[in-house]
This record gives sequence, structure tokens and C-alpha cells, in this order.
Amino acid sequence: MDLLSSKWILNLILCSLFIGVGGNSVEKKIYVHLNYTVPCVRLLNATHQIGCQSSLSGNVGVLHVLESEDNLDWVLKSGPNPPYLVILESPLFTRSIMMKLKNGSRRVAGVVVVAPNANPLEAFSPHTTCPNENSGVYSEDYDPALAHCNVTVWNPFGNGLAYEEFDFPIFSLKDDNDTHVIRQCYMEHNRAVNGSTPQYPLCAMQLYSHMSAVTNTATCMRRNDIDFSISPEMVCDPLGDYNVWASTRPINNTAKGHKMWESVVIAAARLDSRSFFFDIAPGADSGVSGFVTLLAAAHALRNATQEAPPNRTILYAFFQGETFDYIGSSRMVYDMQNNQFAVDLDNVHSVLEIGQVGLHTESKLWLHSDPVSRKNSSVLFQVRKLIENLQSAAGGLNISMDEPSVSQPLPPSSFQRFLRARPIPGVVLEDHQSAFSNRFYESMYDNAEYLNISYPPNMTPEEQLEFVTDTAKALTEVATMVAKALYMQAGGSEPQLSSIKADAQIVTRLLYGFLVRSNNSWFQQLIPSDLMSHLGKLGYKNKTFVPPQMYYYMWVQGAAPPNSTQREGFCIRSTVRLSKALSPAFDMREYTSKDYSTWTESRWKSIKGRIFLVASHDLEMLTLGVGIAVLLTSLLLTYVISSKADMLFSSGREPTNATY
Repeated sequence: MDLLSSKWILNLILCSLFIGVGGNSVEKKIYVHLNYTVPCVRLLNATHQIGCQSSLSGNVGVLHVLESEDNLDWVLKSGPNPPYLVILESPLFTRSIMMKLKNGSRRVAGVVVVAPNANPLEAFSPHTTCPNENSGVYSEDYDPALAHCNVTVWNPFGNGLAYEEFDFPIFSLKDDNDTHVIRQCYMEHNRAVNGSTPQYPLCAMQLYSHMSAVTNTATCMRRNDIDFSISPEMVCDPLGDYNVWASTRPINNTAKGHKMWESVVIAAARLDSRSFFFDIAPGADSGVSGFVTLLAAAHALRNATQEAPPNRTILYAFFQGETFDYIGSSRMVYDMQNNQFAVDLDNVHSVLEIGQVGLHTESKLWLHSDPVSRKNSSVLFQVRKLIENLQSAAGGLNISMDEPSVSQPLPPSSFQRFLRARPIPGVVLEDHQSAFSNRFYESMYDNAEYLNISYPPNMTPEEQLEFVTDTAKALTEVATMVAKALYMQAGGSEPQLSSIKADAQIVTRLLYGFLVRSNNSWFQQLIPSDLMSHLGKLGYKNKTFVPPQMYYYMWVQGAAPPNSTQREGFCIRSTVRLSKALSPAFDMREYTSKDYSTWTESRWKSIKGRIFLVASHDLEMLTLGVGIAVLLTSLLLTYVISSKADMLFSSGREPTNATY
């Protein structure tokens, strides 16, 4: 290679490097990338798909801030620059507006909902009015008069938005710097003044949330099985996780199935929640109030069950995936029926489930039971016994209780899945008589604010962790009542009842950790060091290792002594276990099952959003035309110069045979 060629190669390399750097700099000048974007994603079941998605390359639209429902005409009809990407303040995120945007989706590129810093005054629930109506116990085979919420509409505020399908992306943004930039860009470039048409350049947004799965669960699971490459890509995943369970006496978890002479009282609560947007599901009343109450009750029973063990074992069960057709509870019942769990249904004496107990309207709890199974005299006797134990346990506490009408069915609850297997005595504890008192059921507003969890100003995080809120005091009373009732239901001795009392400090720490700040000093003490990274996410999923023994052992970090940063870890021995919370439909490969949950979640590659200024269509076409003309001219010149290269670049050197 001669020196001239080397020089040109070096020049080309340097040019490419500078072009790369320049391109990156230009990209940053053109686009403003959005932080904290939370999308609506696609879910699928046996029959259809719900949720949202963008095109493969992302959806682009001119920004339009919707000021009122009357302003929709600009987006759907009269606006001259469709498609539009609509910015909604939270009061306008209603079913009426969203369905109009869905029906006019040819002019709608996407929607961004600005999440408020405070909860709205109006009720909002994107769930249906009859949660899990096709997967509970009431059906054509089990008192059809009670099926499909014919007697009680449990969630009257439900608008069903979370179960609609939208063919454009819908994102949620925090009301912070990003939304300020968006509003400013809209005001400067897009807002029509005095009826005039906005002039180019216009402010536009691009949203990426392309979903891989389509149609239904059977289709996406079949595509998962297609293996045409070395590294096949999955398009969807079954919804699932782990149930958490523990017992007051160790149960041999190695030998599955029926345990002779074993009788268990199941104390249950759900762990999961959801909202319209992925990963924003605080579930303060719908989930946290119940499982925090049960955790506090289990803590209150620790000493009593060790010092004077009751005749029956109390089995604490925390179910995952209950929002999606009772995934966790249906799996536990399935395992019990098929000798895949530590006990079977014959070992189950009764069930007490803790539901929504946030006590919003009044300090009154309602004891719900099933009117159909109560027709069995033995079931009725045990139900009455459990109710009497609950009422007795409430004595001396600031709690009143009552029973709804004898003909009223059970509210949506995990206990329904046990009743689908066989008549079992049980009670579901709720803070509502009929319809939910929770105005924000399964929404992003079912949060700490809604449970009235607040702290005096200027408190540090450590001070907030230890501050006992009024909500914590109320739930402590409920937990004390639940603990005493469980002890009596298990056949415990009456002298021990006076020593059973829930700890308000434990309750307030749990509420703070699950609803306010998960990465706190108390939670850090209770987990292994390899799980520290999970504390940045509320509602993280614990990871445990279950040996085939009577107990489970785990090393935790512990607290740091005063004037030291080194934690003093220690080993915990407990009866806590994990069991699979995956719908049996996926084990049996019955993706169209009507008996079990078939919900899956689509996979995706990129979730992001950005804003930029867009030129008019005419200018874009002119720019494209000029670019093509320059390209063709360059090709023509290159051809001409190449064909005349010998003449144009002759060195004028003497021939090699020249003599002197």
C-alpha cells in the first residue's frame, strides 16, 4: 500500500470519528428524552388481549394538551396537523374521553397522562365493576343467582379501562421537570391563539412501547415454542410469582399431601395489586392493609403459640396474582388436591381471610361468609364459631363488627377458590358491607395518602419510620383482634388471650416500608445482603431457598451497633416457605382453560419517550428532494471524475525507460 492510499484511509477514519461525535451531539440537540416514563403494557388471556402498544418504530404525533372534554374536537376532527399525541391532566383521564380517543385512533398517535402529586377528589378505578367474576365460586353450577355480581356490584366506581385494548401507546409521567418542558414546548409552538392555526415548526413527541405478543395466550405461547434460531425469542410470559406461607408449628414440607392428625386453620391475605400503568400499583387498601394486618397478627401470636400451642396449627398464607383470576390461591388449592403441598384439603379446618381493612368511613368491620355452603349444617356450625371468636376477640378494642345480609354472596376473595373445591367453613373480613368503600380500587391512587398515612413536617426518614400514625394504630387494633380470634379458632387456651397484642411499632414500620420508603434501615436489617438492590423497588419479591427440612434458615444483615458501620448479621430459623404461584393451566398446557387463570404479559424491547420540533410536511419533502438531488449529483460527478482519473490525476512523471 502506497503512502497516498494510507493518507486517504487515515483521513476517512478521522472523518468518520468526527461525524460520529457530531451526530451524537446533533441528536442531543434535536431530542429531549423523557425520564420516569411508565407505560400501559399488553396482557393476554384465553380469549383476547388488553392494554396498549406503539408501532415497531414508535408512534409520533404533534403535541396537544387537552384542556377539557369539549376540546376533543380539535384532536378528532378539526386540528390541521394529525396525528396528535394528547397530554391529559389526571381529571381528564376518564372512560368517556379515552373511549372517544380510541374510536378516533387514526388521528391519535398516543396519550400521556400527567400523574398528580396529590390524589383526586373524584373516585377512580380502572378495574371492572365485578372483579374476577368468571373465576370465583359463583357460577352456573354454584347458585347462578349469585353469579356475575347479580346481587351486589362490588366495585361501583370501576370503569373497566384497564381491560380495554388501545392500538396506541399510553404513558404516565410524573408532574415534574419533564411535564414542565412538555407544557412549555406546547405553549411556545403548538397552542392556537385566537383561533389561528399554529405555524411550523411544531412540538412533537415519540413514544416507544412495541409489544411482541398478539391475539391471545394460546397464540403467544405457541410462538414461544417455535425454535428457528440458536437463541429463540420469547414473546410473552405467564403471570406468576410465589405464594408465601408459614405455620405456627413446623410441617414436614418434604412429604407432600395428607398429614395424619393434622388440622390447620388458614389465615390468608393477598399480596398483589395492579393499576392501569405497569409497575405503579401501591395497593394500599386493596392489598397492603390486609397483609400488614396479618403479618402483625402473626407477630402477636409468636409467644402464645410457643408457650401454649393450640390444638390446631395456624397456617398463614399470602397469595400472589389474585387480581388476575386468583392465580396464587387457585394454585395452592390445586396443589392440595394433587398431593403437591405440605397438607391437603382434608387437613383444612377453616379459613379466615383478611381483605380490605383500611377502615375509611368508620371503625366497623364486616364478616362475610358464603350463603351456599352455610346450608351444610357442619359448615354453618364452624362459621358461627369463627364469627363468635371474632366478636369475642373484638371486646375491649375500638372496633365494631357486623354481618351483612344472610343472602349476600362473598366479595371477591381468595377463599372462593377453596369453596370451588369443597364446602369449607370460612369468613372474609372487610371494611365494607356490600360495595367496596375503596374509591380507588386497583388504581395508582390507592396509596399511602389514601390510607391517611402522613407525618409531621420536617421529619427525617428515620423519624418517619418510627412515628406511629393513626392508620397504624387502627390496623394494630384489627391485628390484635385477628390474632386472638385465630388463637381461639385453633383451640388455644383462654388464659393466653390477655398476652396477645399486636405491636403498633411493627405495623407503622411495615406501612412505611411498603407504601412510603422501602429502602429503609429496618428493612435492611431483615434481608440478606444479596437482596439489597431490591429495596429500591416497592413491593419487591423476596428470594428464598427452601431446603427439604422442617425449618427454613436464612442469614440476615442485622443492625449496626452504635458508632459502627459494620452490621452484626445473624441466622434466622423459621417455618416460612415459598410455593409456586403459577396457574395450573400452564403446567397442563391448557391455554384456553375456563377453570384457571390464563393471563400472560407481552414482552417488549424498549420503553421510552422523547420530544422534538418537527418541520412542515412541505419542508420535509423539499429537504428530501434536495438531498436526493445532491446524492444524484454526487454520484454523477464521482462517475465522471473516476472515468477521467488518469487524465485529471496524472503525476507528470517521466517514463521509466527515459535515459540521460
